[in-house]
Amino acid sequence: MRDGTDQQAASAVPETAKQDAEARDWSWVEGSIWTERMVAALVNGVKGGRWFSLIDKVYAPTTLASAWHKVRHNGGAAGVDGQSVDRFAARAEDYLAELAADLRTGTYRPQSIRRVEIAKGDGKTRPLGIPTVKDRVVQAAVKLVIEPIFEAKFLPTSYGFRPRRGCKDALREVDRLLHEGYSFVVDADLQSYFDSIPHDRLMERVETLISDGQVLELLHGWLAQDIFDGVKQWKPTGGTPQGAVISPLLANLYLHPLDELLAGSGYRMVRYADDFVVLCRSPEEAQAALVAIRTWVEANGLSLHPDKTHLGDCRLPGQGFDFLGYRFEAGRRKVRKKSLKRLKDTIREKTRRTRGDSLVRIVADLNPMLRGWFAYFKHADHQILQGIDGFIRRRLRALLRKQEKRPGFGRCQADHQRWTNAFFSEAGLFALHTAWLTARGSR
Repeated sequence: MRDGTDQQAASAVPETAKQDAEARDWSWVEGSIWTERMVAALVNGVKGGRWFSLIDKVYAPTTLASAWHKVRHNGGAAGVDGQSVDRFAARAEDYLAELAADLRTGTYRPQSIRRVEIAKGDGKTRPLGIPTVKDRVVQAAVKLVIEPIFEAKFLPTSYGFRPRRGCKDALREVDRLLHEGYSFVVDADLQSYFDSIPHDRLMERVETLISDGQVLELLHGWLAQDIFDGVKQWKPTGGTPQGAVISPLLANLYLHPLDELLAGSGYRMVRYADDFVVLCRSPEEAQAALVAIRTWVEANGLSLHPDKTHLGDCRLPGQGFDFLGYRFEAGRRKVRKKSLKRLKDTIREKTRRTRGDSLVRIVADLNPMLRGWFAYFKHADHQILQGIDGFIRRRLRALLRKQEKRPGFGRCQADHQRWTNAFFSEAGLFALHTAWLTARGSR
């Protein structure tokens, strides 16, 4: 087979891996890149176990056009060159032709990454790396080509940044395991994971599957991109920049051996990127799982956060765990405190008493955010939803009093009688608990 595969002697492909890959839905792969023969090779394995001759698929006009479409759809800020997505779009055809020529001749070189700090909601910040639009297009093109190769190996225990999988799938699996009696949890937190992945070990894992030297050079170049932060500039010695298109795929690849280790030992892990929990039937099993995790993490150049890694029986109050915005504790699914605080901070910002807009405009501003929040957190304890509804109405009553030049916080009985819950419902305000009752009744 010459379609992106090796001609060398075949190495045995484990039958379980073949069956798993065969059972997967490959309809998401880019059809202009992944022919039927190549998809068949994902299932059956390739000679030598590694893929060759991939760079021509990266610089193919159809691949770059598809990559640009994804970058444009995602939007985002400009990189160090100041070129926005809109400016790129004005001359997209010319820029894509230039990128194709540079990739074909091997003269493409990535530019520095612009570093910004984004708020995490707990007073701390998270570093975000913003590549240029051109670099994002090339990364997206490489991802279109190599992602199926990695996906054929990835296990169903990981859910983050993977095709046809997401947060809700991971949460459903956690819920299923809890109902089956896996109540002892290992809540592990990798400290600064995206900033600490060892480059050499990561590339070794890439090279077990890919042998195209130009593609490997591209990946290595992105890992070694200079980082520009205001007046400071430096070359990273480890990690993958959060914000780069290719980073989540590489981060998943680095943790894949941990997935294999835990699955092979019979542990039930649910992982979303670097956020994962292991659910066990006994405290002894949980303790053994933590030892295995700690040993692997330290051997692979990473570290567990000393304050955010713990064991617990999530059936007991105070021993639950946070996962993907939810809090699982004592048989209840709550909203994590940080998620709840972030929501209330947003509501406060949109319902400032000094805001001069009409109630109609304020409700129109609130509703899309509330609908989106409910779509994700509708499985939380309904009493939390009632509390948020009350909080919003109190904020609106205080705002309406202020507009009438009357001080107060909207909590007196007269205000409740004047601006009833039905009043806000008639004004079109989206009510979380009402939506929950409707969804419950439609089951």
